[in-house]
Amino acid sequence: MSAEGAAGPAAVTGSPVATAALFARLKLRLLAGNLRGDVQRKLGFVFTLLAAAGLAVVGFLLMSLLRLAPSDVAAELVIVAFALFLVSWMIVPLLAFGLDDTLDPARLSLFPLRTRELAVGLFTASATGAWPLAMLVITAGALVGLPTNLGGVLLGVPAVLLQFALCVVTSRLITTSLSGALRSRRGRDVLAVAALFVVLLAQLPNLLMNRGIGDPAAMLHRLAGVLRWTPPGMAAHAMADGGLVGVAELAAVAVLVVVLGWLWIKALGRALVSPDASTQAASVRRERGLVDRLLPDGPLAAVVTKELKYIRREPRFRVGWFSSVVVTVILAFSLNNSTEGQGGPALPVMITGLGALMISLQSGNAFGIDGRSLWMNAMAFGSEEDLRRDLAGRHLANCLVAAPLLLLVAVVAALLTGSPQAIAPAFLTGLGALGVGLGVGSVTSVTIPYTMPERMNAFSGAAPGQGGQAFASSMGAMLGIVLMSLPIVVPMVFGLLWVSVLAPFYGLLIEVLGRRLAGKIGFPRLPEVLAAVSKAS
Repeated sequence: MSAEGAAGPAAVTGSPVATAALFARLKLRLLAGNLRGDVQRKLGFVFTLLAAAGLAVVGFLLMSLLRLAPSDVAAELVIVAFALFLVSWMIVPLLAFGLDDTLDPARLSLFPLRTRELAVGLFTASATGAWPLAMLVITAGALVGLPTNLGGVLLGVPAVLLQFALCVVTSRLITTSLSGALRSRRGRDVLAVAALFVVLLAQLPNLLMNRGIGDPAAMLHRLAGVLRWTPPGMAAHAMADGGLVGVAELAAVAVLVVVLGWLWIKALGRALVSPDASTQAASVRRERGLVDRLLPDGPLAAVVTKELKYIRREPRFRVGWFSSVVVTVILAFSLNNSTEGQGGPALPVMITGLGALMISLQSGNAFGIDGRSLWMNAMAFGSEEDLRRDLAGRHLANCLVAAPLLLLVAVVAALLTGSPQAIAPAFLTGLGALGVGLGVGSVTSVTIPYTMPERMNAFSGAAPGQGGQAFASSMGAMLGIVLMSLPIVVPMVFGLLWVSVLAPFYGLLIEVLGRRLAGKIGFPRLPEVLAAVSKAS
């Protein structure tokens, strides 16, 4: 039975305009609901609005300033920009899957709407909000910067609308088609790895230009020549052409939008009546690991085992770890290219220290991953010592994974810079910086805790309305780690590599002191910490 028939007689028979108006009002009500929350939620909502408005203004001005560039260069830049807009609409909603309820058709399957009516409503919900409006404003900036005649202006208005519709429909088709897989853990894992590869590929042009490979103008010309025949390229070229060729290009884009919309409706109908992989029962394995053999049975071993299983099975943990390694590798290439291989032994030390910083930042909200289940730990904690032991178990599990990664980073960085003698100092410095990061993260975990959203999304940073807390926690932890690491990093930057022998002991000292301070601050604040990490996401 089709999804349309499943709606039965209760289906709404209103016009598409009425359905669109209804979903627009619902989306605006959801957005306005943030203003009825606590102060932190209100501040997060205001920050989002300001960020979207600022991006819209800056993007519109940059697009408008293309009027000052030669017409061929302006057309090439708009072609590339429109193509990037489409790619971003294809990727970003996948990363937000599980955070935005309007992206998952299963959340709306009980609405008394036929499939086509639901598609109209979902399209409207996708186009309603601060960020979609910001993207539309930026795209409209091409109307000022690109057309060279009246025909270009007349064709520019439908070109902008078709470009926006193309982005929304393509995004909806992808998220709807993959919704069943994205609700499974394996699907989220694949998405996480794919997204990291996309981030890595996005840095490829920067790395090539840093190495002096190719002329940027020639690269832009070749790239625009390829993208010229894509739907975004045809929409941009129609504005620059303003003639019959532009009309034909817009007609082709319009036909493509209609075809994609039809495919989306078909995919939506299947998604509403098809079970997904998340409904399948998971198998449970009993195993005895290395931790069970090395640590005596007790609370510490239990925490270490739990954290290692989180790292192995929780998509958000894997994304954090892989992101740290990827960012460190990109920084290694960039710094090595900027110094042209003349950085000496100090450069591997800096790169490994940065890797330790990226890894330890994940410990800045140690209890966020537990969420509401933290109440069981809170009930078991009878003293500050119990809280410190819990943090020690988390840190030990972190070190068991981070130490081999830091060794790998140190070896790769030293070989890239031609300084193999710096492997040991870089690795020891990384261990010291990691200890500092864990100590600082203990304090931020009990002073600025926040909720990590549900498991549906591996890229979620904080629950709605807690973005300000997440930003403050990350910035505070980063600043604290940088300042506390200066005593071991600065001497080695100036060539005193022997100081690296003291780095692990210094890091251990900061970790112990930070953990003790977190126990004193956090134990009386356990109810507040539990409330902060248990907010609805």
